[in-house]
Amino acid sequence: MCLSDADSSGPAKSGPGARGLARRGVLITRQAEDAGPTADRVAALGFAPVLAPCLVIRRRAVTLPSDVQAVLVTSGNALAGLTPWPVPLLAVGDVTARRARAMGFAQVKSAGRDGAALVELAASLMDPGGLPLLLLSGSGQGGAVAAGLRAAGFRVIRRVVYAAVAPAALPADALSALRQDRLHAALFLSAETAQNFIRLLPPALAANLGNILALAIGKPAADALHALPWRQVRLARSPTLDDVLALL
Repeated sequence: MCLSDADSSGPAKSGPGARGLARRGVLITRQAEDAGPTADRVAALGFAPVLAPCLVIRRRAVTLPSDVQAVLVTSGNALAGLTPWPVPLLAVGDVTARRARAMGFAQVKSAGRDGAALVELAASLMDPGGLPLLLLSGSGQGGAVAAGLRAAGFRVIRRVVYAAVAPAALPADALSALRQDRLHAALFLSAETAQNFIRLLPPALAANLGNILALAIGKPAADALHALPWRQVRLARSPTLDDVLALL
């Protein structure tokens, strides 16, 4: 869902004001599976979404236990391939919780924030003396959540159900938007997307970031983004898409 200057109606404009009008693009760096709804939100705010996935999701086939008191998921990607279970599902955030409900999970609770909040939610609802908790996460994720749950007395079965890897390159549309100075901002909804963008950005285009806002969902992403010469790196008040979009 990429819009260009050619999508604008009315006569062509020139001069300094035209460049400001043209620079309405917003780079969306999240994986392709989740980019569409984000692009719709960006377009509804009057901006032109430009898709630039900086993560590729690779599913892993794993065997899941059946006797657990709850399933915990650290991202929406961990839900892929699951069928509804008759146990509570605890999601790291509201978007993941909505996806679980849409899949047919009946007992869904959202931590509403991050991994630490997910541990707090489980501790408040679950029984440390009961059946184990099943934690589903991506490669390199979920370690702190598992440690926090075990410190609270829970038995935890952790399964890595996907890996997020970098694509080979940024899409041609994204590179074109950078070269033509059509971007107002770039969204980074994880530290991994920020780090991969830095690796994928052609060095010759780094100077073109001076007019672009980098909007980060969390401090690890923001810290990584400071390596590039953005107009400004802005950090969301809380790690939600709503708060990232509020930075536009």
